[in-house]
Amino acid sequence: MKERPLEPEFVPAAKRVPKAKAELKGIAAYPGIRGTVKFFETEGGTLVSAEVWGLPFGASPCACRVFGFHIHGGTRCGGNGSDPLAGAMSHYNPRNCPHPCHAGDMPPLFGNRGYAFSAFLTDRFTADEVVGRTVIIHASPDDFKTQPSGNSGEKIACGIIEKIGKK
Repeated sequence: MKERPLEPEFVPAAKRVPKAKAELKGIAAYPGIRGTVKFFETEGGTLVSAEVWGLPFGASPCACRVFGFHIHGGTRCGGNGSDPLAGAMSHYNPRNCPHPCHAGDMPPLFGNRGYAFSAFLTDRFTADEVVGRTVIIHASPDDFKTQPSGNSGEKIACGIIEKIGKK
């Protein structure tokens, strides 16, 4: 049986109103971080697009800024003195899979002078499954092997995923 290509729906999906979105804001130490993560449903899975500004970056030509990017299981972006985003909790992992197979493990964000854009298709979750959860940007890239969180460092930005349209 020949599989149907995803291209016909992939491009139009990004032109529709997303099913859910998260508005990202940096913690107090990174107040300039802002961004939006959108979740679109397609026949092939969930199309996730992220656009972020204000990420930290270095001036040297080899300053490689790569950031961990995950959905976390918590439902709030608040925290405490030692972890300003403790309410985000750990990676979203409803099936108890080992890292990097958590449903919330997403491709890293590659910074470009403080800006990042990413779009990818996933079958690990639907938009409805992650509504109310948090999206987190980490200060370091995920190594995709260290358990349970990929050694991705400090949580520097957070947003709560909200359903778009009818509640």
